Parts: sequence; structure tokens; C-alpha cells
Amino acid sequence: MDSKKVKPATCPLCGRTYTGVPATSRADNTTLICPDCGTREALADMGIGEDEQERILEIIHRCHPQ
Repeated sequence: MDSKKVKPATCPLCGRTYTGVPATSRADNTTLICPDCGTREALADMGIGEDEQERILEIIHRCHPQ
């Protein structure tokens, strides 16, 4: 089995350190961002407001702890 080491990265949008699989920013299709910021960008593109985005992220974190 492959034993890949996960290196922490810092999200350029929120400044948070994360170790999960990064998302690609929708802003430039190049920048790697944390999974939460990727989710926020996707939800914002669907017209979902910031308060609802945070509620959705809370549910994601509760159901899939990191």
C-alpha cells in the first residue's frame, strides 16, 4: 500500500491550514484552496448567501469530521 504523507497547506483565501484534498478556485481555475473555501465558492455561484453557506458547512463538518 502507498504511504503518502499529507503535507499541511495554507489556504490563500482564508489563511487556514488544512491537510485535506484541495479545491481549485473558480476565480482562476488554478489556485488551490481549502475544501471549505471551495464549497463556499460553489455555493456562492448557486446564489446561496453567506449565512446559509456557513450553516451548510456546519452540517458537512458535523457529518464528516476532519
